[in-house]
Amino acid sequence: MTAKTRPEVADLFIIGGGINGCGIARDAAGRGLSVVLAEQGDLAQATSSASTKLFHGGLRYLEYFEFRLVREALAERETLLVAMPHISWPMRFVLPWHPGMRFEGDTPTGRLLSRVMPWMRGRRPAWLIRLGLFLYDTLGGRRILPATRTLDLTRDPAGRPLQDRFHKAWEYSDCWVDDSRLVSLNARDAARRGARVLTRTRVTSATRTDGLWEVETEGPDGPRRHRARALVNAGGPWVEDVIRNVARLDLNEGVRLVRGSHVVTRKLYDHDRCYFFQGTDGRIIFTIPYEQDFTLIGTTDKDHEGAPGDARCSDEERDYLLAFASQYFARPVTQADVVWTYSGVRPLYNDGAKSATAATRDYVLKLDREGAPLLNVFGGKITTYRRLAEGAMERLAPFFPQATGPWTARVPLPGGDFPHDGVAALTGRLQGRFPFLTDYWAARLIRAYGTEAEALLGGARRPADLGRDFGATLTEAEVRWLMDHEFARAAADVVWRRTKLGLRMSPEQIDALDAFMSGATGLGAACPEAG
Repeated sequence: MTAKTRPEVADLFIIGGGINGCGIARDAAGRGLSVVLAEQGDLAQATSSASTKLFHGGLRYLEYFEFRLVREALAERETLLVAMPHISWPMRFVLPWHPGMRFEGDTPTGRLLSRVMPWMRGRRPAWLIRLGLFLYDTLGGRRILPATRTLDLTRDPAGRPLQDRFHKAWEYSDCWVDDSRLVSLNARDAARRGARVLTRTRVTSATRTDGLWEVETEGPDGPRRHRARALVNAGGPWVEDVIRNVARLDLNEGVRLVRGSHVVTRKLYDHDRCYFFQGTDGRIIFTIPYEQDFTLIGTTDKDHEGAPGDARCSDEERDYLLAFASQYFARPVTQADVVWTYSGVRPLYNDGAKSATAATRDYVLKLDREGAPLLNVFGGKITTYRRLAEGAMERLAPFFPQATGPWTARVPLPGGDFPHDGVAALTGRLQGRFPFLTDYWAARLIRAYGTEAEALLGGARRPADLGRDFGATLTEAEVRWLMDHEFARAAADVVWRRTKLGLRMSPEQIDALDAFMSGATGLGAACPEAG
């Protein structure tokens, strides 16, 4: 390769288009650095679209004395709510309790309680739960979210779907987030700020040469070479593979792959609150109102063997979740209620914990300075992705003195430039301008696109003006928007990640969408905001 044909040198080359990679790309681009990001599949195709879809502090992590992680996550909830009120919103969680509950499990809190009060072995007494919720209310400096309160389940509507043995509960606050949209909007904002986002582009090798990283990729346009001053390995479940087989380095750090599976059922109850259920095995699950007409139940924690991309919800995991929920609901939840399952692999930092449940959820950033810098990202949770990105840039700052400082706190993502409590008003305004929208359709568009929903609909005066109808309110105008602005290339990108309309569409409709997108040449080849 001659000097004339050498590619330009970027400041950062990022491997991985999940939430950590896209969060770092957005942060770095906003600091004035030149950034290239490569993702081997679609954005959020793996772990980042398979979460329980919560911005939460992690109430159960208090049992493991992970106070720093919980404090940081709790503080982030409201920071993120303000920046993305269309794709994230407050939710109330109901934690039922009765005196006869017994639990297995070997947590630090459980061991301490057994030593100090041996008669309490196997229990989580009411005072201990209330203490945990007090800490949960106060550690993060809560301002927007309401505090914990006690419920009488014999009177409160939250008690109606539950078994009669539950008379008492606590209700506390956490937040919902559309995880895969969070990723695509971070990528889009990074592109608007100058980053190059390459999807369906696999990194085949990365080599230190003359103080730079020489990176080779294989993508839709064939093999390409890139040069960068620093390399960020945000490969998620593939982070070790990148270290050993792409960069070909011998480093000691590794990940523990933990599979988290979920089931989606028909709507199990009518109110809009979530449940936090404690299991006899010491674990917890959530049941969450989902996509207006469904209920999400998750998650499992099992060490994963095999390729990360092969993660599936097994029959055993499905039955475990259904049996767990049935210990609480008056009407048992059965396989006939299930409409969808999904599973993802969490790349937790390998801290040597005895079980998958006990493994730390904290993130770890390891900087290799042997030549051109390499930053490896291990672990993390979706709630702290922005703080992780700031931490990554702090580690890399000595190599880029020209970069500006932190800037992302409370800065809106695309479509999020409206008050955190302004969804109803924005939805009403959208229906006023486009009277043909049903209540469901308008709510779905605002919850996906926020203030950009009007631009997506353009000058439409009737549904036919939006082009082809693919079913379930998905129109050609929306598909073209997702291809032009949000890197969507195939039907699965649209119906299982940018939206969840796959729950409402038939296989034939999805096939027709796939055929349309594969034939829509010229669309989405490069997002215009990427320059």
